[in-house]
Amino acid sequence: MSSQAGLKVLVSRAELKSTVDKLAADITRDYHDKNPLLLGILKGVFVFMSDLVRRLDFPLEIEFVRLSSYSSGRETSGNVKMVQGLEMDIKDRHVLVVEDIIDTGTSLASLLDYLKKKKPASLKLCALTDKPSRRRIPLKIDYLGLTVPDKFLVGYGLDCDQKYRNLPDICVLEE
Repeated sequence: MSSQAGLKVLVSRAELKSTVDKLAADITRDYHDKNPLLLGILKGVFVFMSDLVRRLDFPLEIEFVRLSSYSSGRETSGNVKMVQGLEMDIKDRHVLVVEDIIDTGTSLASLLDYLKKKKPASLKLCALTDKPSRRRIPLKIDYLGLTVPDKFLVGYGLDCDQKYRNLPDICVLEE
């Protein structure tokens, strides 16, 4: 149990480390000779992505975009807007989109459609966590860390109203 009231540890920091290690090994196998662009989706991905890239021992580049589909609180608005767009040309690049959690799939589907129009050499998706019970739009996840239950999760970059991102474990935020 977490030391903060209303939080229950779902994925421990030790399990997160082994999950990131496995993802890094799989990504290294596929990208070690491709100089990929890892494209993180802010804000939630920053903790996971920083741990992931430190385990990748080959040339790569990093870029971020920022999407918004939450007005505030726990429910998505369903409207996706790009708050911070892509600042580099990805034509003929191997692009790996890195996400902390996939929920409905709405934001990611929108981003992937946008990226496909820019004609990358390849476009794949890496997600630390997946919540398939909430999926509205089917997505192919090429590198998946963990499948999680339909609970509101915080920690390890995940937030509720910008709080809890700094927790070292992924926790369920209980009512």
